[in-house]
Amino acid sequence: MLVNTARLALLAMAVSVGLPVLAAESASAPTTQQVDLSPDRQRIHVPRNEAAIALIPAGFKFAQPGKFTVAVSGVAGPPLALLANDDKTTIGSEADTAQLVADSLGLQLNVVQTSWEDWPLGVSSGKYDAVISNVTVTEARKKRFDFATYRQDVLGFYVKTNSKISAIKQAPDIAGLKIIVGSGTNQEKVLLAWNEANEKAGIKPALLQYFDDQAAAQLAVQSGRSDALFGPNSIYSYSAAITGGIKLVGIVNGGWPLRADIAVTTRKDNGLVQPIHAALEGAIAGGQYEQVLQRWGLDVERIDKSLINPPGLPD
Repeated sequence: MLVNTARLALLAMAVSVGLPVLAAESASAPTTQQVDLSPDRQRIHVPRNEAAIALIPAGFKFAQPGKFTVAVSGVAGPPLALLANDDKTTIGSEADTAQLVADSLGLQLNVVQTSWEDWPLGVSSGKYDAVISNVTVTEARKKRFDFATYRQDVLGFYVKTNSKISAIKQAPDIAGLKIIVGSGTNQEKVLLAWNEANEKAGIKPALLQYFDDQAAAQLAVQSGRSDALFGPNSIYSYSAAITGGIKLVGIVNGGWPLRADIAVTTRKDNGLVQPIHAALEGAIAGGQYEQVLQRWGLDVERIDKSLINPPGLPD
């Protein structure tokens, strides 16, 4: 299964570089403890949020009575979604976020593993109450779904831990660097735009490098054959916690030059987005939301407040 494959790949990566497997509790403060992949790992909980519960439409029919049924796609990968060591229980930051919402609404959490292609129909048909699976808000999706944001869409620059590169924040910072990036991705578009700006300013562009294998890409950085990795922050942040071989030196919003947000996604106009939004706001105010992000090394993706249907990326 996709999530299991991703989990094993990351653990294999740690072994391949000869480093100890570290806990994923904090990317900034790794420990020598094993990653806890137990299906019984205690999730972070919140008390019932009566204000959020009061916003549930009268007579609303959940996919399963008394449960908050949430679709999570394995494509997201660690730390967002992965299988526990029983090879069936979904764990990760998305499941932990779903737990906060379920608790707030006084419901039992029911996480359903699904493919990325299945969630739009599943949510629209009522098979799932919501999807929490790294879904970015776009104007096209807003025509069919409602959104309550819970993370920023963030791309990260990562270098080897002893690199002399301390910060990459803007185009001049990548001048002359060898940077690994995914072909055809939004992060590649960012680097191409920055290279164009550098060339117009008479600055040496970065050399873009492409790897199909994440473990090989990170080994290239750690061996000095590449200067940096640029991609989804969540993936590299978790890997940094596991291997300790790379570190974060800069972030860019995934919608650059616009802002992109990640959101809980529900069926359009069914009234569920309002109580979910209130649940997220309560978890943010109570500190449990921050605990979830810290557990999975996603601190830089935090938001100060949840928004309903914010401006999305253009069609």
